[in-house]
Amino acid sequence: MTAHPPASEALAERFRPIFARIAARAAQREQERELAHDAVTWLREAGFGALRVAPALGGLGASVEQLFALLVELGEADSNLPQILRAHFGFIERLYAEVPAAQRERWLRLAGQGAIFGNATTERGEGALGRHRTALTRDGAGWRLDGEKFYSTGTLYADWIVVVASRPGDSDPVYAVVPADAPGVERVDDWRGFGQRLTGSGTTRLRGVPVADEQVLAIPRQAPTSMTAYFQLCHLATLAGIARAIERDAAAFVRARTRVYSHGSAATAAQDPLVQQVVGQIGAAAYLSAAATADLARGLGDIDRLREQGVPVPGERLDELELRVARAQVGVTELVLSAATRLFDIGGASALDEDRRLDRHWRNARTLASHNPVIYKARALGDNLINGSAPTYYWSVGVKAA
Repeated sequence: MTAHPPASEALAERFRPIFARIAARAAQREQERELAHDAVTWLREAGFGALRVAPALGGLGASVEQLFALLVELGEADSNLPQILRAHFGFIERLYAEVPAAQRERWLRLAGQGAIFGNATTERGEGALGRHRTALTRDGAGWRLDGEKFYSTGTLYADWIVVVASRPGDSDPVYAVVPADAPGVERVDDWRGFGQRLTGSGTTRLRGVPVADEQVLAIPRQAPTSMTAYFQLCHLATLAGIARAIERDAAAFVRARTRVYSHGSAATAAQDPLVQQVVGQIGAAAYLSAAATADLARGLGDIDRLREQGVPVPGERLDELELRVARAQVGVTELVLSAATRLFDIGGASALDEDRRLDRHWRNARTLASHNPVIYKARALGDNLINGSAPTYYWSVGVKAA
C-alpha cells in the first residue's frame, strides 16, 4: 500500500457522480429485478474496485477509512452494490492481512487492472459443521476443483471467484482463486431472498475446474484475525447507507406531500410536528450508524498501518476491535430496522406504492441482519461482558454431529 493516501475530496469528486447515476435507477432496478451489471461496470471503469490497491500496481491507494466512507455513500445510492463488492474488497484486504507478500502481487495487479473478485464459500444442505464438501484434489501437475456453493454474493458480476475448499493433507480449508469463465464453472441466478435481490447470491457449481498451484492460498485459521471485523463492517457500512437513504426518502416524501389528515397536527405534512419528529429520529439513526462505521474503520485502519510498518498486531487489539464491531452490529441493526419501519409513519397509503419501493429499505436491512444473525453476536458480546470469554473469529454453518 502507500503511506500517503489520496485526498478524500478527490475520491468523492471521482465517485459521487457515479453514485448519483446508480441511485437514479435504484428503485426501478429493484422493481424489475434488473441485475446491476451496468452499475458494476461504471464502478469498475472508474477504478472503484482498485481503491485499496497501491498506485504502483494500478490502484488508487485509498485508506481503509476512505474505503468505508465511500461504501456508506454507495450503500445510500443502492445497498445491493456494497454487498456485491463485499467479497471483492474482503479478498483484497485478506491479501494484506493474511497472505505472504510473495503471493499478493499477482492478485493486486489484477485488481488494479479492473478485475472483480467474487466468493463461493457457503454450502447448503446437511453437510457437517465446519467441513466443506467442495474438494480440491490433485490432478497431474495441478488440481481439480469440484463442488457446489450457495450465497455466492457478487459472483455473477465477478471475473475471478475465491472458492473455499477442502484439500487432502490440510486441516484448514484453502482458497482456490479461479476465473469466473473457467471450464467447469457454472453461475446460477437463483437467489430468492426477499431483500438484497440483485446481489447475485445464488449457486456456483464447480465441475472439474482446473486449478494451478499458484491459484491456491493456504491460510491458517487459528489465530485472531481482523478479517471477521472487516466483513462485519462491510455489513455495517451498507446498513449506514440504507439509513441515509431512508432519511433522504423520508424528507423528500414529506416535502412533496400535499394531502393531510383531518385529525393531523398542521396544514401540511411538512409542518406537522409529529411527522417532523419521526423524520428527525430517522436522521439520528442515520447519523449514529455512519458514525459507528467511521469509528470502526479507524480501528481497522490503525491495524492496517501497523502491518504496513511491519509491526505485529497484538491479539488484545484484535479482540478489542472484534468486540466493538459486535456492539455496533447489534445496535446499528436495531436502529436501521426501526428507522425503516418508522418511515411508513410519515404518510398514508401512498407511501406503500410499489413504484416508490420504500419497502426495499426494510427488506434489505433485514436481509443483511440475517446473513450473520445478530442474536449470536449479542450472545457472544454478553458472554464476554459476564464471563470474560474471548471473541470467536471463525464461524461455519452446517449440521452438528450427534
